[in-house]
Amino acid sequence: MIPIAGIAAFATAGYLTRYVMKQDAGSDKIRAVADAIREGARAFMKRQYTTIAIIASALAVVFAIALGIGNLELGAKTAFAFALGSAFSAISGYIGMHISIRANQRCAAAAQSSYNAALKTALRGGAVSGLAIVAMSLLGVSLLYYLYGWGAPTTGVDAKRAQTAVILSMVGFGFGASLVALFAQLGGGIYTKAADVGADLVGKVEKGIPEDDPRNPAVIADLVGDNVGDCAGRGADLFESTAAENIGAMVIGAILFPYFGVAGILFPLVARAFGLIASIVGVFVVRTREEEAPMSALNRGYAVTTVLAGIFFGLVAYLMLQPITSPGTDPISTLPYPSPSSLTWLYYFVCGLVGIASAFLFIYITQYYTEARFRPVKDIAKAAETGPATDVISGFSVGLEATALPAIVIMGAILASFYLGELTGIRVFVTFTFSIGGGLFGTAIATMGMLSTAAYILAMDTFGPIADNAAGIVEMAGISGGVRKQMDKLDAAGNTTKALTKGYAVGSAALAAFLLFSAYLEAAKIQSVDLAKPEVFVGGIAGVALVFLFSAFAIRSVGRAAWAIIKDVRAQFQESPEILAGTKKPDYGRSVDIVTRAALREMVVPGLLAVLTPIAVGFTFKFIRVTAGLGAGEPLGATLMVGTIAGVMLALVLNTGGGAWDNAKKYIESLPAGKGTEQHKAAVVGDTVGDPFKDTAGPSLHILVKLLSTITLVLAPLLV
Repeated sequence: MIPIAGIAAFATAGYLTRYVMKQDAGSDKIRAVADAIREGARAFMKRQYTTIAIIASALAVVFAIALGIGNLELGAKTAFAFALGSAFSAISGYIGMHISIRANQRCAAAAQSSYNAALKTALRGGAVSGLAIVAMSLLGVSLLYYLYGWGAPTTGVDAKRAQTAVILSMVGFGFGASLVALFAQLGGGIYTKAADVGADLVGKVEKGIPEDDPRNPAVIADLVGDNVGDCAGRGADLFESTAAENIGAMVIGAILFPYFGVAGILFPLVARAFGLIASIVGVFVVRTREEEAPMSALNRGYAVTTVLAGIFFGLVAYLMLQPITSPGTDPISTLPYPSPSSLTWLYYFVCGLVGIASAFLFIYITQYYTEARFRPVKDIAKAAETGPATDVISGFSVGLEATALPAIVIMGAILASFYLGELTGIRVFVTFTFSIGGGLFGTAIATMGMLSTAAYILAMDTFGPIADNAAGIVEMAGISGGVRKQMDKLDAAGNTTKALTKGYAVGSAALAAFLLFSAYLEAAKIQSVDLAKPEVFVGGIAGVALVFLFSAFAIRSVGRAAWAIIKDVRAQFQESPEILAGTKKPDYGRSVDIVTRAALREMVVPGLLAVLTPIAVGFTFKFIRVTAGLGAGEPLGATLMVGTIAGVMLALVLNTGGGAWDNAKKYIESLPAGKGTEQHKAAVVGDTVGDPFKDTAGPSLHILVKLLSTITLVLAPLLV
């Protein structure tokens, strides 16, 4: 099923690419704007990935040497997996950007004849990215397992140990994917928000010209940013999410080998394969009536995907998760393995449904906090009536409020899936005093359920920047009237899809982090992380400090890069008054080059901070111990655990608050006398404050959380 689903996903992506490319590319004006966006995006991606390749290559060599000193084979395997994960993650980002810079102009052209055609073009363009990226993650992890597992025993007393070693040698793949995704999201996020802030503050606030006005020198840089930040960055983000979760679940499956054999290890991959099939069907059912809200059509596709994913999950659980009734004797405890429940597959199927339901709840909670139909966004818009200060206060309070319901969903999903997993009666000893039961595998399966619709969610996410770009192209091409209104409607829906995808990514990160934390305990050969020990408590503080310092650097980087573009836009207006008069074209290329150099320069420090902090904590407390009986991996485990909790909560604040500010501005613009009013100007300020929150620091925190999980797994053998 794994290769069939992978081939089907790539074939469908190819068909959808052909569908998009066959659509009308628009007038000469539309083509000219799209060509400028394409040229800027390619230039940025080339320079960005050159920088990332240098950093990733250096780290691959360092980890190969460090791990190879004690175990040459492990060092070589980890380095190869790291390189493969890095390469696939980079390709994923490029795929996301490549199709979006072609779908945007065709969406703009389609809007001139049919609203339904414009929506289908944007979603199918996004689906190319979603299907290809999830398929690459699936096939990459599968390839490594078949390659590293070749010849490993699948029966006998040594099978569990051998299979666990195989999976742990693959964790470099997740680390490589996380590292590239972090730099891709950071660099792209800094670029897109610096350009957006610069264009808005000088263009809309200072000069009073509309958004995406062709007279604004930063407008092309802003439109390029949608592709390199939202498309390329998010593509790499969800690639590493699915890869890290697959490997984490396979680690637990290998530990439970006596009950399920190889089927327990392959279950995550087969379940992901069926999720791809469900997403393909969901994409093709999306179409809309001319008067229908775009979110209704997109939600319909998501509902179909969710139902199919649930049905497929039950089928795979029934076929692969019926355990061996008499698994024999546990070689560590020397006691017979407990007999599993005859309903084991059903309990695990319900765990998968818990994950699917959690994804559904995350989507709708995020919609509530970021759509203009609901109270939070309307409250922010009303607060803007009294100025920018109250708009900012209201938006930040919405971001803080928006942590409660997602936190309840995460807590409920972990507790429910763990309880259901424990009902299976499964238990395997890792050490004489430390055992892992079916509950942990239940949480792994819930995470798989949540990510089963990842390809469709990524299609919805990439739909957002494609629609945003298309609206900008329509504005720059001078097209007005009904077409502009249609594009504004799609653009507002795109803001919502981008926000809900970030909420979904945070939720999946939280569930996957719990799973990967347990995998870390097994790899580091420790039973628990005791925060009452001073070294462990200090490690936890380091995790929280990392999250806040990383966010500060990311947000400040946007401010610095934005200042560079603001100076350039002001200078161009001052040097050539004809630009504002509309008789001379701005130098778009100059602005693009300035923000490119600024973004790449600013992404390095926060990225290295994320990598070096867990390394510093791990090795500091390997040699410095005050407490008797301290496990070498305990302080780093606290960094992982506490940092993850802080990262998830702060990401929810930043993502949701930023999305609500953005749609409050859009809501005011939709009012009859909205644009140009003092209320609108206040909302623009709030939106500008939220930009680095929702598109730079927030999305980067999802990746930071998973990077912590994967890098600690890679470090674990060095700490034992």
